[in-house]
Amino acid sequence: MRLDLSDTIVALATPPGRGAIGIIRLSGPEAFEIADQIFSGKKLSVQPTHTAHFGRLRTREGKDLDEVLATIFHGSKSYTGQPTIEFSCHGSPFILQKAIELCLSEGARLAEPGEFTMRAFLNGKLDLSQAEAVADLIASESEAAHAVALNQLRGGFRKEIEVLRDELIHFASLVELELDFSEEDVEFADRTQLRELVVRIRQYLDGLIRSFSLGNAIKTGVTTVIAGRPNAGKSTLLNALLNEARAIVSDIPGTTRDTIEEVLNINGIQFRLVDTAGIREAQDQIEAIGVQRTLDKVKEAAVLLYVWDVAGGMTLGEVFADLENLRGESMKLLVVCNKMDRNPHFRTDWLIDPGQADIHPYLLGDPPADLSARAGTLEEAQLVPVSAKNEQNIALLREKLFELAAGGILNLESTVVSNARHFDALQRAEQALQDVLHGLDTGITGDFIAQDIRRALAYLGEITGEIGVDDLLANIFGKFCIGK
Repeated sequence: MRLDLSDTIVALATPPGRGAIGIIRLSGPEAFEIADQIFSGKKLSVQPTHTAHFGRLRTREGKDLDEVLATIFHGSKSYTGQPTIEFSCHGSPFILQKAIELCLSEGARLAEPGEFTMRAFLNGKLDLSQAEAVADLIASESEAAHAVALNQLRGGFRKEIEVLRDELIHFASLVELELDFSEEDVEFADRTQLRELVVRIRQYLDGLIRSFSLGNAIKTGVTTVIAGRPNAGKSTLLNALLNEARAIVSDIPGTTRDTIEEVLNINGIQFRLVDTAGIREAQDQIEAIGVQRTLDKVKEAAVLLYVWDVAGGMTLGEVFADLENLRGESMKLLVVCNKMDRNPHFRTDWLIDPGQADIHPYLLGDPPADLSARAGTLEEAQLVPVSAKNEQNIALLREKLFELAAGGILNLESTVVSNARHFDALQRAEQALQDVLHGLDTGITGDFIAQDIRRALAYLGEITGEIGVDDLLANIFGKFCIGK
C-alpha cells in the first residue's frame, strides 16, 4: 500500500451496485481544486466546512452527468485529516463510475483498500486500535459486536493503554537516569513503588487477556457443532433452538447426510449451529462422506453439543467412548440428555458418578462395563436434560450456551478485547512485566530492568500504533473495503 499523503484519492464509499444514492469520496491536498473543476454550482473551495451544496457534475466538454449534493469537510475537520468532499450521486453504477472517472481525469488516483482510514491514522485523527475498530464496526452483525467495536472506536481502549504507558514511562525514565550515574550508585526509581505498579498493571492486563475469549466470540461468533449417534434427536434439537423447522426430522436413522448450518443469536452473541450426520458405521458411501464431514466439523468446533438419546438403549460406556473420540482439548462441552419425555427416571448424576449401584441395568451394557474411571470427568453444569420434541428445557440450554461464551456476564460498558493482534501484544507485554518482577526479585542491574520495561512499552505501543512498521500497517488496512 502506498503511504504518499500528497496524492488525492477517490473511491466509491457506498456498496457497489444499483441503489437510490451512491457516495463518491474524494480526499487529499488537491480535493477542492479537483472538485471545482467538475462541480457546477457554488465554488466549493471557499465554502465553510460541514456544509452541503446542490449542483451538477459536468465533463470538460460541459455535458451534465448528474445532479448531486456535495458535502465539504476541511482538513482539520475531516475524517482523514485532509480536505475531503463527498458527492452524493444517484445510485446508477454508470453514473458512479463516470463520476470517479471525472475525478481521475483531473489528477486524483483510485484509493486502495482502507486508505482513507490509514490517512486518518497517519494524520492523528485515530489511533491504530480505533482504526481497526472502524472495520469491526462495519462488520458487526449483533448488538454485542456493535457495542464492543463502538467502545473501541470512541477511544476507551486507547485511553486505558495510554495511562498504563505513561506510568511505565515515568519509572523507565528514572531507571534510565540511574544508568547515567552508575558509578555513583544512586537510585532514583523506588523499587517498592515500581513493583507495586508492575503488579497492578499485570493484573489489569490479565483481565484484558481473559476477556479475549468473550471478545472473540462476540466478533466472530461461536462455532457450535451438534453431534451424536443416529436418531439421537440432533435435527429436532436444532429446530427447537432456532424455533423453526429448519432440518428434516425422521425416525429413520441416517436422515441427515450433510451438515446444516444456521445462526442463533443469544443475548447479542452469534452461535453458528452446525447439525451433523449421526456417528456410526456408515451403511453406504454417501453416509460415509456425511460421517467424515461430521468428524471434520467437530474438530473446528468451539462448543460441542453432544446429543444422547437417554431412551435409546445406548450404554454409558458408549457415551464416554464417543466423548473421548470427539472432544478436543480446548473445546467446551455440553452433554444434551435428550428424549427425557420417554425416560423420565433418567438422572444426570449417573454421568458424574457412573459407578452408582442404582443405575438402570441397560445403561451398563452386557457384560457390565468398568466405569469407575469415568467418575468426575463431567460436571453437573455440562449436563442438560431436555426433550427437544416437546421443547422442554430448551431455554435452559440456550442459557448454558450463553454462559459458556460469556461466562454468564456480558458487560458491554467495559473494555473487551476482540482483536487477535491486540491479544498477542497484551500477552507479550504481560510477559515482559513478569520479567521485570523477576529482575526485581533477583536483584539484577537497572539496565536489564530498563530493557524489560522498554519491551513492555513497545508491545503496548503496538496496540495503539505509537510503535509500528509499514508492513504491519499494510496488513491491517489492506483488509478494509475500498472507500474506507
